[in-house]
Amino acid sequence: MSNKIGVLGCGWLGLPLAQRLVEKGFEVHGTTTSSDKLEALQDLGIIPYRISLSENSIDGDIETFLSHIDILVINVPPKLRQGNAESFIEKIKLLHSMIQNSSVSKILFVSSTAVYGDEDGDVTEDTPPNPVTESGKQLLASEQLFSNDSDRLTTILRFGGLIGPNRHPIKQLSGKKDLKNGHHPVNLIQLEDCIHMIGTIINEGYWGEIFNGVYPLHPSKKEYYSNEAEKRGVPPPEYLDHPANDEGKRVKSENFLQKGHQFTTSILS
Repeated sequence: MSNKIGVLGCGWLGLPLAQRLVEKGFEVHGTTTSSDKLEALQDLGIIPYRISLSENSIDGDIETFLSHIDILVINVPPKLRQGNAESFIEKIKLLHSMIQNSSVSKILFVSSTAVYGDEDGDVTEDTPPNPVTESGKQLLASEQLFSNDSDRLTTILRFGGLIGPNRHPIKQLSGKKDLKNGHHPVNLIQLEDCIHMIGTIINEGYWGEIFNGVYPLHPSKKEYYSNEAEKRGVPPPEYLDHPANDEGKRVKSENFLQKGHQFTTSILS
């Protein structure tokens, strides 16, 4: 097993992941878009690079970064919110062209359950993706770009909504009114379990596979967010009453659980 790993994108998930991999004895190369954070990465035992991806160019020494690693974790979420018309897939195509000229042999691509779109009922890794949002469509195209590359092994990891220290959807939802689909189930995962899943995939060598990363507890949005708001002493979100003729999607992490692994951190506060 290689002990040289690159983490592209040392942000909210990537930084604690890189720290954990260092603790486990891996040589970890990590990237940030900010020169200010290089020293902080180095202090944590991560070999730092300032690299910024755009549609037309990669700013920073991507060749040197890729030349030192065998396994690459790509953790670069699409930034497709209002006011940013950047093409995520064009950025990823550019990155892929650089990877093709490197020694990287295994890729872990962090994706999202958004690729399943508006499915109803239980969704597993065998469910055909059917994205409806622009970010979901570009993530799926990016997944396929790497999965179709026969020169290296790519594992796709599709996370649900991410929660963790100082990050929880209730912060955005508190006090909102007339929200839809309160009867739909939540599909969430704690940061600690994100790191746990990535570490397990690397340690066990689960390459060329697809994993869903969602904690196996799916209360309705209305029930879950009302309870989370109460625990925090903030106003709960208010949902419209809808005829429950659609049940919403319930994402199952079948591949991970069927291999005998468990999730470790509850989504309940």
